Amino acid sequence: MLTRAAEQVAEHAKRVIRLEIELAILELKRKLATLGVGIGMLVTAGVLALFGLGFMLAAIAAGIATALPMWAALLIVMAGLFLIAGALGLIGRSALKKATPPVPERALSEARLTMETLKNGSG
Repeated sequence: MLTRAAEQVAEHAKRVIRLEIELAILELKRKLATLGVGIGMLVTAGVLALFGLGFMLAAIAAGIATALPMWAALLIVMAGLFLIAGALGLIGRSALKKATPPVPERALSEARLTMETLKNGSG
């Protein structure tokens, strides 16, 4: 009789675990679907913003073209874009130099200090 009760408890536990795993899988599927929709919307927003940027630059060039020939207006807008791109490139390169190599220097120095303290304290 006790063996039968133990078998039933084990079977119920297996069933509960299977149901929990199934619930976790369903929850992950739902979250992944929501994540996919969100990523799709963000990509679409990025593409539309890029088109908007192109139209804004065209409008700037058209505005300048009211005072100068069209080729000069386009040349001015292009030069401005290259200046901005160059500045961002230099700033980005500087940021990368500061971050490389990606070694957690503070954490390593703390670990060294901890090791020295442990060696001195236990010796």
